[in-house]
Amino acid sequence: MIDLNAATADELDQVPALKGHGFEIVRYREERGRFTSLRQLNEVPGLAGKVDEIDAAVTVGEG
Repeated sequence: MIDLNAATADELDQVPALKGHGFEIVRYREERGRFTSLRQLNEVPGLAGKVDEIDAAVTVGEG
């Protein structure tokens, strides 16, 4: 499982549904704060509607 709140852009790019979007995910996290839900990925530029079934590979850590 990859933690959206701790992973690097390269680690996020290893998830097939997120490939090529790691940089945008990290930038979103830095600008808006920690992810509290996987649904927030729909707010990341280029990911709207593309990440409906990634809960098996990605988690939102509390740490």
